[in-house]
Amino acid sequence: MRIAFSLLIVLLAGCSPTQPKAEKTTSPTNQQTNLLPLEIRTDAGRHRFAVETAITAKEQERGLMFRKSLDANGGMLFPMSPPRTASFWMKDTLIPLDMIFIRTDGVIAFIAANAAPYSRVPVSAGVPVAAVLELRGGRAAELGIAEGDRVSWGSCVDPAVKSPADLDFCPPRTR
Repeated sequence: MRIAFSLLIVLLAGCSPTQPKAEKTTSPTNQQTNLLPLEIRTDAGRHRFAVETAITAKEQERGLMFRKSLDANGGMLFPMSPPRTASFWMKDTLIPLDMIFIRTDGVIAFIAANAAPYSRVPVSAGVPVAAVLELRGGRAAELGIAEGDRVSWGSCVDPAVKSPADLDFCPPRTR
């Protein structure tokens, strides 16, 4: 009888529903293993970042949605090829972000500081841009980054970086 009962338990365990498999997700730190070096030149000096890139339409649509944090010297770059008047919103974005709109000459055209999480209000510089950079909310003010400062990225910042040529952005250095 004991053997039959043990066998019944084993058979029932084998037939019971299994726990759902964990959905394969990508953590923010694993999402982009090849970070792109980016530099912002201000009157006070140079500030370096290691940023993820959102190149495809799907990557740009997702951006930094659902992230719970962002490193102080991290961020996400949205290259625009060809340059265009870009408009962003904060739908499903959990943390405040600084959105930095970069003109085709590398000059910062507009900074939307501390964009509010979950906001569906579009944010735009109103001019064609080469890229938009998103940093942790308040980071631009902490570092004294302002409109008129210059931005470059890829091998233009670090020649040792093997980034695709279309990801290098080397505006003329005036500072």
